[in-house]
Amino acid sequence: MLLRDLLRKEDPQIDAVLSVLTTIAPDIVALQGFDYDLTGEALSAFATRLAEAGLVYPHRFAARPNTGLATNLDMDGNGRRAEPRDAQGYGRFSGQGGMAILSRYPIAAEEVQDFSELLWRDFPQALLPQVNGAPFPSPEAQALQRLSTTAHWIVPIDIPDVGRIHLMTFHASPPVFDGPEDRNGKRNHDEIVFWRKVLDGAIGTAPTGRFLVLGDFNQDPEDGEGLKEAIRSILSDSRLQDPRPSSAGSLAATGDAFDTVDWEEPIPGNMRVDYVLPSSDWQVLGSGVYWPDGAEGNIADAASRHRLVWVDLAR
Repeated sequence: MLLRDLLRKEDPQIDAVLSVLTTIAPDIVALQGFDYDLTGEALSAFATRLAEAGLVYPHRFAARPNTGLATNLDMDGNGRRAEPRDAQGYGRFSGQGGMAILSRYPIAAEEVQDFSELLWRDFPQALLPQVNGAPFPSPEAQALQRLSTTAHWIVPIDIPDVGRIHLMTFHASPPVFDGPEDRNGKRNHDEIVFWRKVLDGAIGTAPTGRFLVLGDFNQDPEDGEGLKEAIRSILSDSRLQDPRPSSAGSLAATGDAFDTVDWEEPIPGNMRVDYVLPSSDWQVLGSGVYWPDGAEGNIADAASRHRLVWVDLAR
């Protein structure tokens, strides 16, 4: 059976994601956890399903992520190879849980900056994990390890009457599932700090004009594990603004109106880990976290533990 046919079969999660997107109907959406395939057939089929539901995205972008990309080394230090955590980013197969962008407006795909191949050790002031002063899990692994768990992209999009904007998107490693070397915690830190390095001109080409930093940061500024300096510094960066999207549904469910994910209690619990941070030159008209109750809430639950975060902008 072809992949496009599989996407047409009844699937509660796919149907729920379609429902969430058609309800909010964003002009541009950065999808997280979307499996990548070389020909883009899955993304095309998904866009077709959305179009049939009345939400048309003529422009889309995806590139091969680091998730599931084999290394043939023991990357997590457990003495075994060829496991999901031995890939460049966690994955049972190459492309599992990648990223994709759907847009009503043209994407300048030939001008995308893709930093996914950047080695972690080449990142300025990298917090590389060590045990007893030695590289963890091995010098060979660190010589091969990329910074991006999934990817870091800067994607130019041309919007009528606004001009060119840049989406700076990524999906960071969760700062858990490691040992005292804090490999995942340090990687999460550096993946977030990456964007400040870009804006400082230390990596790649900083965008000119309006931009947004958005994605799954996998980090809450107050709750949970991880090195908090990175997320706090980007939320307070004067080049960005934090609209602090919220929802009554989140407040009712978790006691915190700003949470974006519904994880098991008590650990890790509900947190704010998904962000849309516009550059300071945007006018924010509104923002929110799609966290409904009742029947719509059940659909949102089926779509993902992560809730859709939206921001309405004007120049």
